[in-house]
Amino acid sequence: MSELIKLLRKGNKSAMMAAIVNTIISIIKGIAFALTGNVAMFAETMHSLGDAANQFFVFIGSALSKKAPTKRFPNGFGRLVNLVLLGAVLVVGIMAFETIKEGYHHILHPTKSSGFILNIAVLGISVLLEMFVLFKAMKEILHDVGINPAETNVFAQSFVHLKKAKPATKLVFMEDLVATGGGVLALIAVFISRFTPFHQAEGIASILIGLMMFFVVGRVFLDNAAGALGEADKEMEMKIGAIVMQDVQVRDIQTLMVMKEGEELHVELKVEIDPVLTVAEADDIKDRLENRILQEKGVTDVIIEFDEDDGIPDWVPSDLQLQKE
Repeated sequence: MSELIKLLRKGNKSAMMAAIVNTIISIIKGIAFALTGNVAMFAETMHSLGDAANQFFVFIGSALSKKAPTKRFPNGFGRLVNLVLLGAVLVVGIMAFETIKEGYHHILHPTKSSGFILNIAVLGISVLLEMFVLFKAMKEILHDVGINPAETNVFAQSFVHLKKAKPATKLVFMEDLVATGGGVLALIAVFISRFTPFHQAEGIASILIGLMMFFVVGRVFLDNAAGALGEADKEMEMKIGAIVMQDVQVRDIQTLMVMKEGEELHVELKVEIDPVLTVAEADDIKDRLENRILQEKGVTDVIIEFDEDDGIPDWVPSDLQLQKE
């Protein structure tokens, strides 16, 4: 039990905060829907409920993924967060389907909902809370890539560096971005339905919110399927390659692989050195390279092998490699 508590303390904080906030929001929206029968409110209730469940699973997965390797699982549990996220998107997918179905029925059989003031108040408060969580997720993205949020434009830079964020942080960001947009969309639909005879607006909003949820499902599924299979980090490979080649005793790099393991990076490296070097000198090179590579953000494991220099250059500088790709 003590080990579990320690692991939970290492879980993704933005995911836990988002789960708590979305649970509160879903309860408030659910009560408002029960009182008013507003179909746009139903869509938002399902959306927030799906987000809350999803983000709770993300928090658990990100915490358990930091469990130390065991004899049965010697490679560790880094990819567990990817597997949890693959399961979590199924929850959002089901919610999205129900949201679209309810919206379609409302378009076919439009009805005027009651409780205009209550709907506006609940949706307005929900949008503000979603924006708060979204801003926290934006700051978490910058933290993941080593940027001080106080020294930059948080909004713009969070979009720029989204691909480099941890899987859990990325999911929270995307879900709350869609949730904020969905809340605004629901507000517009409620106003249209109230002040015009076009009551189908709530059904259309429900369908659009459901489609936005499906977008998140697709994006998260593809990202985490790649992570679960074992995805290489090409950008980090180029960076580490440049670091290794700066060592005066390294002649060449035969192979270099940086593998994503959930939120961690594992490096496997085979370098060529002068064959006249002693074992002790080679060991010093290994220690030097290992210590330097481990300083890179996210790198937790480095495996280095040596071979004698064959005089044939294998490593391509980063600028040429990028041009080839």
